[in-house]
Amino acid sequence: MDTELARTFLAVVTSGNFISAADRLHVSQSTVSMRIHSLEDQLGCMLFVRNKAGTALTSAGRQFQRHAATLVRTMEQARHDIGIPEGFSGTLVVGCRIGLWEEFLLQWLQLIGEARPEISIRAESGHEPELMQGLIEGRIDIGVMYTPQVRPGLKIEQLFEEHLILVSTDPEGKPEPRSGYVYVDWGPEFYARHNACFPNFGSPPLSVNIGWLGLQHVLENGGSGYFPRRIVMPHLKTRRLNQVSGAPEFSMPAYVVYPLEGDRDLFASAIEAMRQIVHSKPKRPPNAKRAETTARRCRGI
Repeated sequence: MDTELARTFLAVVTSGNFISAADRLHVSQSTVSMRIHSLEDQLGCMLFVRNKAGTALTSAGRQFQRHAATLVRTMEQARHDIGIPEGFSGTLVVGCRIGLWEEFLLQWLQLIGEARPEISIRAESGHEPELMQGLIEGRIDIGVMYTPQVRPGLKIEQLFEEHLILVSTDPEGKPEPRSGYVYVDWGPEFYARHNACFPNFGSPPLSVNIGWLGLQHVLENGGSGYFPRRIVMPHLKTRRLNQVSGAPEFSMPAYVVYPLEGDRDLFASAIEAMRQIVHSKPKRPPNAKRAETTARRCRGI
């Protein structure tokens, strides 16, 4: 169905008559009438009752109104998603966990912008289920996440190891969840390892599914929580946060996911820029391996 017919139908509904709809659409009244007749022929029913007062929706018209609105919105969204902005030769949609934008993909945005200035970038954030669905449907070109799912036609490549450490605003913080602890949902693997290391841990007073939110709460109100070392490093240097001595550290791989069929040249440039940032990062501190070993020993993991 031509979306212009659906748009004309909605204009008549909003305006209340064909004349006002024609003015709104900047076409003649006969054009509006012709479009509505064509739409009614395609649907096989009358959509409007015409009288001296204007037009009124029939029962079929009221049912079609919802579908017409969805059709127009879908087309507008598609035009927005796949349209190439003026001055660019292509677009790249990248979606990832919000925590991976911090101190990683924000740098990547600048690097890829310098390497491929002719490409327009659309940046999105979400959790693994939404990101994977976007990749499967083709709405997202490249996804960066912690726990991807294997799907036909998608390639998964590990970028780096994320290291979650327990930090606290208390310099004498204990190596286990205490009062003021914020539980951050870093995914099912973290949940299993966390439970293994802290079997007596009950329900936290505050749990969040976005690391940034948990970190801001700890900085503002005090407390502790597990966060990526790369993100809390500036706060460790200024002593706003302290790494809790003796607490287990958890390793969590970060992956890039992209379709096997696609713009290989563009994808290669984007992923190479990510690798450059990974390779430029400093090495792990000496006590990191020992802390991770402690985590593995928890409950035999």
